[in-house]
Amino acid sequence: MAIDAWRRGRIVGRGASATVSVAASLSSGEIFAVKSAELSSSGDLQREQRILSSLDSPYVVSYFGFEVGLCYDLFMEYAPGGSMSDEIKKRGGRLDELNIRSYTCDLLRGLAYLHSNGVVHCDLKSQNVLICSGGRAKIADFGCARRADEEDKDGGGRVQPRGTPMFMAPEVARGEEQSAPADVWALGCTVIEMATGQPPWPHASDPVSALHRIAFSAAVPEFPCWLSEDGNDFLSRCLRRDPRERWSAEQLLRHPFVASWTSNPLDYRWVSPKSTLDQGFWSALSEEEEEEDEESLEQPAEDASERMQSLLGIAPNWTWGEDWVTVRSDGRDRSVDEVTRGSEAFTDVSVTSNSEEFVFSTNHTEGSSDRAIIKANCNFNDTSYVEIAEGIKEQLALICECVRMCI
Repeated sequence: MAIDAWRRGRIVGRGASATVSVAASLSSGEIFAVKSAELSSSGDLQREQRILSSLDSPYVVSYFGFEVGLCYDLFMEYAPGGSMSDEIKKRGGRLDELNIRSYTCDLLRGLAYLHSNGVVHCDLKSQNVLICSGGRAKIADFGCARRADEEDKDGGGRVQPRGTPMFMAPEVARGEEQSAPADVWALGCTVIEMATGQPPWPHASDPVSALHRIAFSAAVPEFPCWLSEDGNDFLSRCLRRDPRERWSAEQLLRHPFVASWTSNPLDYRWVSPKSTLDQGFWSALSEEEEEEDEESLEQPAEDASERMQSLLGIAPNWTWGEDWVTVRSDGRDRSVDEVTRGSEAFTDVSVTSNSEEFVFSTNHTEGSSDRAIIKANCNFNDTSYVEIAEGIKEQLALICECVRMCI
């Protein structure tokens, strides 16, 4: 998607040094997101652009370009479902296990792609996962990401940790290394967040004490008690303190907790649009309606008499008799031509749009002018009624409704 002239919309997110807004292309009308930072503090955003521009995966937020003007603008895919953190709040504070399995499978696929391309995310958590069109979870916010072969050590040879302290792996908290296994630890923490609505160390009083516990104790985050046996086993493979013992993203994709989603992913989860700007949603809805219209055109029109019989439960009796009455009137006198008693049932139904009357012609010989006009005027502003004979009230009401539906 090429971005030329565009217009900024409302702000949908804020970070430490950048804001995210909805934007629209003036030429195509396509909706996208723009992440902006002042030039003086745009270093992280420029690093994110360099990494994001090299990636192309359905499980990583799409990159559309960048622009340098009064500020540094990074163009990327707009997520109508918001962040996974928003989704957890909308679901009452936690997700059910089916959703956790599905989203975890999406994240594993994204991590497997990143790690195979030598990229470490370094800050995986629910706030940095977006729910995009179709309900798919995508990894976003690469401001802390780094290349696996990138040297990032201080003067003492210690790794400069990046990311959110509560989600850091023990080796990261100790300043030893920050590689693919650290992302797997963060994934385990994110699964706990999906299941509980809380960070993995909810009782830590501050980030410093959390980092100290992560780095130097033997503790791991507490597993949700309600999660299935497969879920707890999955977490035990992610949250091993020794990074060499942690399973890789590729190995975890074969774990029973997510294996069913690997072979049969839930790619068509529906997500309600957050605003009328969610063009992807409305386009998809329009396509579905067009398909339904095409299918209906291929089907033969339903016979009116059969439709009436299915609604009434009995075949309607159109034989003219003394018990025929006016069921709705606009107060004007209208003549009803005489019709031979005992004539055959009415067969032709037509509508006179100007008078808004239903006209039923009798099955007489060609050229006959015998007609019966049922005063079922469609002007619903008129509320004058007359008493309907006992025993035929319900049938007449249904017949009138049937006629209206059939036309």
